[in-house]
Amino acid sequence: MREPFEVEPFKSDEMVIRQTVQQVQKDFQMFGLDIDFPIDFHMVYHDLWRHVGAHIESLLLINLQKLSALLYQVDIDEREILKAWEEHPEFTKAEVITELLIYRELKKVLFRNYYKNYKLKDLSDE
Repeated sequence: MREPFEVEPFKSDEMVIRQTVQQVQKDFQMFGLDIDFPIDFHMVYHDLWRHVGAHIESLLLINLQKLSALLYQVDIDEREILKAWEEHPEFTKAEVITELLIYRELKKVLFRNYYKNYKLKDLSDE
């Protein structure tokens, strides 16, 4: 299945990354996990990846049940993880999960922005 739009260019878009961080924070907070950034933090994809990855590594070691619930909330299933890990054996399981999780959250933000702008465009056409 082809994606409706490419997400790669948005990994360096500060506004989209800020929204993605907010989405990640919201989903992680549901499970008592904080994704905190310093006030003067310049949002970049790599730093978000590093922060989320630390939580994923920790959850893999100490709380698989919480990790499973988080992945369910974000809408990532075990088959998706296994397939991605099989396709990229050079990465650890934590790295694969981190990439899938941020990618999914980024897509949520992009879809929300797309449909919000689409609706605004429709309203202005009337």
